Amino acid sequence: MSTLDRLTPGTWTFDPAHSEVGFVVRHAGISKVRGSFHDVTADFVVAEQVEDSSIDAVIKTASIDTGDESRDAHLRTADFFDVENKPEITFHSTSIQLGGGEGTITGELTINGVTRTVELDTEFNGVVVDAFETTRAGFEATTTISRKDFGLTWNAAIEAGGVLVSDKVVLNLDVAFTAPQA
Repeated sequence: MSTLDRLTPGTWTFDPAHSEVGFVVRHAGISKVRGSFHDVTADFVVAEQVEDSSIDAVIKTASIDTGDESRDAHLRTADFFDVENKPEITFHSTSIQLGGGEGTITGELTINGVTRTVELDTEFNGVVVDAFETTRAGFEATTTISRKDFGLTWNAAIEAGGVLVSDKVVLNLDVAFTAPQA
């Protein structure tokens, strides 16, 4: 069953072992680089009325992984995430609208010390009790941001024209939460 009424009120905990917080950015205008963050915490506080619920998440920028250690090391520098001085990306929801299991989660996303309002197109994938009797809820969400809007402006011109890293970044979330303990 995938209806929202299966979400028990209380604080649901992010399940990092069954979640991915990822992104896609175009590289050199011809290919896409995909990456993810591995150190993420989040709480989904479910209210009696789902629209009164809230989500708060913290992503440790040092946990970035694009599958290329040299690129990841560059992304951790002041050219991009400046993990020494700005170690976290945060998200705090301001509105949850999931009629029929699909909708929008709006919130304040802070990257590089800059906060912007974003809308996540969200799909509720349902609630299940797994083989270990843990109740889990799953969601998929996506949004597109401008990295320049968050002060992430480093780039390099390429000989054929254009730049090395596109401004547009697609954020993809495929996340699971575990139910509050009784």
